[in-house]
Amino acid sequence: MADRPQNWAGNIVFSTGHVERPASVEELQDVLHRADKARVLGSGHSFNPIADTDGVLISLAALTGIRKIDHAARTVTIEGGTTYAQLLPALHAAGYALENLASLPHITVAGAVSTATHGSGNGNSNLAAAVAGLELVTANGEIIRRQRGDADFDGMAVSLGALGVVSALTLDVVPAFDIRQTVYLDLPLETLLANFDAVTGAAYSVSLFTRWQGDHIDQVWVKALATAGEPSETLFGAPAADAPRHPLPGMDPGNCTPQMGVAGPWHERLLHFPIGFLASAGAELQSEHFVSRTVATQAIQALRAVQARFAPALFASEIRTIASDTLWLSTAQGQDAVGFHFTWKPEWERTLDAVRCVEEALAPFAPRPHWAKVFTLPADMVRARYPRLPDFVALANRLDPGGKFRNRFVDDLLFG
Repeated sequence: MADRPQNWAGNIVFSTGHVERPASVEELQDVLHRADKARVLGSGHSFNPIADTDGVLISLAALTGIRKIDHAARTVTIEGGTTYAQLLPALHAAGYALENLASLPHITVAGAVSTATHGSGNGNSNLAAAVAGLELVTANGEIIRRQRGDADFDGMAVSLGALGVVSALTLDVVPAFDIRQTVYLDLPLETLLANFDAVTGAAYSVSLFTRWQGDHIDQVWVKALATAGEPSETLFGAPAADAPRHPLPGMDPGNCTPQMGVAGPWHERLLHFPIGFLASAGAELQSEHFVSRTVATQAIQALRAVQARFAPALFASEIRTIASDTLWLSTAQGQDAVGFHFTWKPEWERTLDAVRCVEEALAPFAPRPHWAKVFTLPADMVRARYPRLPDFVALANRLDPGGKFRNRFVDDLLFG
């Protein structure tokens, strides 16, 4: 066991200690020629066995950096192992930005994209929506390149690693911009329910943090464009914090991106946790489920009704909105979504009970689970939530007919 890698949270020990670390695309092709089964490790920031294999684990940590910035097309092409922490400062230095970011900088871009990881904002789509093109090394070592508009492209960005190894990604960029981040405290839940779209649309990106105790939202993180002016002293009656805050109780707010309405670069504000700092709690488990934003308030009320059952297992919960997209396996495919994220204490059985409670409460709203986090929903129920899943299965069978990139988790979930 000691020789086998673990995921970031330590709740998953991989089935093999055989890790290949190719330093070029040619070496990656060679690894795939030799492997019967293979999966890519990414940053290990998954909380279920999505990256596991009894074959070869592939780390792309030696394949990082920017290949090209195309100023005319406003895109950046990066190597497949690049993390956001590696990309963002270099992209900013070139005068560009990504429109949206997740909470954490240390995750790989390809891993985040492949699992439909997201940021926040009524008008911001998940990270995979920024993919303008990709380079994929398939099971037989062939390199294929696809760009937005090509047949099947919408099935390739969010792929759960089932199509091949992403050796390069091309992402849309925009001119660099500044953000002001302000935290507001103790927003009454009834105020949120009466003004949900207005609260979540109050700025470029808005996150709601709650421990599901009592009748209020503990913290509202408002990330506004600096061009929108100075932040207000209140948000729907909730006062601005008089000092920086951490979303998890007892944690050092110095580990968070700058607050207090001070304008700064996009990549130093859209993230919750800055490059080089402790991310979230460290020892934790995570789950997240998405429903249509049209039923957001009903879903909140359903969770509120059972909060006493799951809150004791919780560090904190975050509610975020995500704009719809057309990607086949995106959790926001075909619908503006709201995500209910939970950071759980590192107690496995207790977490599973809490996740089941959350899933029962959200059941009337057809929740889609985050592909890389903890969930207990039956696979056939998950499959039924994705109308383009048959097209994805057909695509996977064409690109990987022998199932080299499948594992038990992906097989049961997508191909069962």
